[in-house]
Amino acid sequence: QVHLVESGGGSVQPGGALRLSCAASGITYTKFYMAWFRQAPGKEREGVALIYMNGDFTNYDDSVKGRFTISQDNAKNTAYLQMNNLKPADSATYYCATTRYLLKLWTRPVAYRDWGQGTEVTVSS
Repeated sequence: QVHLVESGGGSVQPGGALRLSCAASGITYTKFYMAWFRQAPGKEREGVALIYMNGDFTNYDDSVKGRFTISQDNAKNTAYLQMNNLKPADSATYYCATTRYLLKLWTRPVAYRDWGQGTEVTVSS
């Protein structure tokens, strides 16, 4: 059974930075997709960044391009989301999700089978 654990959330001022981590366990295959989503109160869950673990592919939502960077540590089955120049609009609960095969648009939550419990990010002055 796949288990995902996010960490690294917190409160920062606008312009600040945070680094989120998502550690995956129970995965028996080498290559898979891992994505970061976020959901603010009253809003739909939206895809933020995607990485192909043990591959060479990343993708970002336009709202975070140039500010967020997704990366991986294959030995630890962990993905990271470095978030720079944070804005109040980035405030949300951030979730990581994974799937072995990406059969739907990567920004759609239904494309992923396994989810973490979420970590909260608050950007406020």
